[in-house]
Amino acid sequence: MSSRPKRPVDRRLLAALADYPVMASLVSVAMADAFTATSTPLGILASVPLGDLAATVRRTVDAGKIVFVNMDSTPGLGHDPGALSYLRDIGAIGVCSTRAAIVERAAGLGLLSMQKVFVTDRSNLNRSLQAIARSRPDLVQLMPAVVLRYMEQQARELGVPYLAAGFVQGEADVVEALQHGAAGVCTSDRKLWELRRSALRAS
Repeated sequence: MSSRPKRPVDRRLLAALADYPVMASLVSVAMADAFTATSTPLGILASVPLGDLAATVRRTVDAGKIVFVNMDSTPGLGHDPGALSYLRDIGAIGVCSTRAAIVERAAGLGLLSMQKVFVTDRSNLNRSLQAIARSRPDLVQLMPAVVLRYMEQQARELGVPYLAAGFVQGEADVVEALQHGAAGVCTSDRKLWELRRSALRAS
């Protein structure tokens, strides 16, 4: 593991997740527009055509949202430093990628970062943990959500808030992720977007 000091977690993210543990996955312009009318503060833009991206980012920012652009699933965006500069210039607040190099560069441009990790087996998990220690993202997205029950201790040792994603389909899935140490979940299921942590405790 890297011995470099950890970055402090962005207070906006901590405050948002403390109240709303669901980050909305927005896989179209229409979903992004619907998201701006909700109370949930966090989202991920994915699969939005490059020609629509600037206007979509602007609408979410104007609505007071903290939205990460998934660079791996934005057609035509690419993964070079110019893509990060473009996102900063159109007003993007954060970026999401499986690529550690992208995550590392994002902080230098004043962008929040989320590293996406697909856990398929133990060796893949160890490599991913090492990559996260080097890149030091603001958030980690772990997929699929079910792996949390098998790697809770390792995830807690990251020192980075992590979100569970993949097959999050109901309140019970949200509760399970939180019980295993996740700061929240990511889902495209609109009925879950406005869940509040206080309501989950009360249920």
